[in-house]
Formats: sequence, structure tokens, C-alpha cells
Amino acid sequence: MNSKIWLSSPHMSGNELKYVNEAFDTNWVAPLGPNVNQFEKELASYVGSGHCAALSSGTSAIHLALIMLGVGVGDEVICQSFTFSATANPIVYQGATPIFIDSESSTWNMDPELLEFAIKDRIVKGKKPKAILLVHLYGMPALMNEISAISNKYEIPIIEDAAEALGSTYNGKYCGSFGLMGVLSFNGNKIITTSGGGALLSQDSELIKRARFLSTQARDSAPHYQHSNIGYNYRMSNVVAGIGRGQLEVIEDRVEKRRAINQFYRSFLGKKEGILFHTEQEGMCSNYWLTSVLIDPSKTKGISRDSVRLSLEAENIESRPLWKPMHLQPVFSGAPAYSNGFSEHAFNIGLCLPSGSNLSEEEKCRIKEKLLTIFV
Repeated sequence: MNSKIWLSSPHMSGNELKYVNEAFDTNWVAPLGPNVNQFEKELASYVGSGHCAALSSGTSAIHLALIMLGVGVGDEVICQSFTFSATANPIVYQGATPIFIDSESSTWNMDPELLEFAIKDRIVKGKKPKAILLVHLYGMPALMNEISAISNKYEIPIIEDAAEALGSTYNGKYCGSFGLMGVLSFNGNKIITTSGGGALLSQDSELIKRARFLSTQARDSAPHYQHSNIGYNYRMSNVVAGIGRGQLEVIEDRVEKRRAINQFYRSFLGKKEGILFHTEQEGMCSNYWLTSVLIDPSKTKGISRDSVRLSLEAENIESRPLWKPMHLQPVFSGAPAYSNGFSEHAFNIGLCLPSGSNLSEEEKCRIKEKLLTIFV
């Protein structure tokens, strides 16, 4: 059996141990410490967000963002449907209802026209949404000019889920810096990783100060343990932050390599009938975290997404269907949804191809050889 080719595996730089060893050498293995402080500064500087709180996951960052916006039982939050469930779950943690919005076909992200229609409709129904939770899917920037204009028009703040989009830009500005708050993830398959972890970003220093307070069990300033608020154990550890510092040093290289992998696939599949690549629009620079394609069997002589996936799997090459939209998930079956059919269509025919920045030339040759036997 050939060795496994993963969809997106961790890619260490070699510098991570320097910062991890510093934590051990100085005995800063407690939750907070110098690595956390520096990682936050370096992330905020890189993204251009002003301020940053390093947390245990991207999910915790979304949860804290909703808490700080006062989202509670009975409230509604606009949420992109075409995403991973971690985007939507924190809405339910707060007892609120997600209002799912479908995507437009150019970026595969939240459709601005549907967004405005849904906001008007929810207001007519008596509930103005408390937030707009959008996603930059697979590293592709959303249509932020249009969405930001709607956010400002209706005075509904944006929480920007940039978990997959660190290093992507829209009109020269980094994803994660557009909304009132931005969210990053450093899970093992992301473009850089801390093994597990995330961050909350904002230009508002008070929001980040509040997030740090809530994420460390909301302990009041007192010589004893006193709590006036419900808190959470959501802070990133000093050891894990050391991994992040080493990873962040090579972020530009990782983006360049992911973009090169995207071009690698386009070089031999780009002109094949029935294969449509997820493609950046004018003013966008995607990190192409995962190279994703739509495979139309009516134009590929019957070759389908699943037949490609299973053929790759037989060669021990991992690929994955696109996210199943949230409005089609059993757990969210009762949530209101504004759909145009795009995300359902994309889910049915879409596939993510192996995209790790550590793919070797030998692995790329194996992938190419197999795909060309499928798409003759």
C-alpha cells in the first residue's frame, strides 16, 4: 500500500521548538506567559487588526464574540450556511437561533442580496438580527464591500470567521480585519497550526480586554477568587503559543506554497470539461487553504465527485466533499434559511483536493498520475 497522502497535514517550520523550549526552560508552562503575549502582538500586527486574544479554538472565539454582543435566548444571528458546523454551533450555545444565508456562485460565500432580503424579512417578522456571522470559505474572501455596506446600513455588526483564511486579502486588506471582530483557527489542518487553538481579533481594545477576562474564568480583581460574571476556560496556553510563534514566522511561505499547489492542479485540470475551480475574483488574493473544485458529471462523461474521491481513496490519497450546508444538517432542521440553491448544488458535486504545503514532488506526481487516469 502506498503511503497516505493527507488532505492537509501539519507542516512544522523547525523554529517552533525554540519557543516551546523557552517555555520549559523558564517554567512558563502555566496557561499564560511571554509566548502568548508575543503571539497576540505578532498576529494583530500581521492581520492589521489592532488587538488580539489568543484562545483555545476558533469556536471559543466565536462564542465569546457573541457573548460580548449580548446575544442571548430568543435572539437571532445571521449565519453563512455554507461552512463547518463550528461557525454556527456557538449561536445555539447562547440559546439564539441561526438564520442561514446561502452563498453566491463567484466566491461561494454569503450572498449579499440574500443577506439584505433576510434582514428585511426578519425585521418585518419582529426580530432584528444581533450579528452577521460570515465566512471566508476555503480561504476565499467574501464580498466584503457589499456585505459591509449592508452591515452599516442596518447597524448589525459583523463577526468575521476567517478560520480558513489567514493570509488571504481583499483589496489589499487581510481577512479577519474587516468585521467588528475577526476569528482565526489554528487547528491541525489549518494553514498554520498550534495543534489546537484560535484567536479573536478586533480594532476595539476594550472588546479584546473583555474577551481575555471572560476566557480566564472571569475572575474579578480581588485577593480571593471572586466572580461577578460567568467565565470560560478558553485561553491559549503558553506552550501552544510557542508553536504558533514558530508557525507565524513562515506564514507567507505557507500561503505561497498553497497558491502554488492550486496552480499545480489548474495546470492539468484547468481546461478539462466539467471541472470548475473555486477562483478568486478581482481584488482578492486567496490563500487557497484547500483547492476545491466542482465536478459536473453531465460534462465529464459521467465522472462524479464521489467516483473521483473513491478512486483517490483506493490509492490512499485523501480528498473530501465540500461542507454540507448548515440548513441541510439534521441538527439545524428547524432554523430559518434563505436559500438560492447554490450551496446544496456545490455540496453535491464539490471536492477538496490534497492541498498541504508539505506535499512532496513525489506525492504531487502520484496525485497527478491518478487524476489523469480518471480525467483522460
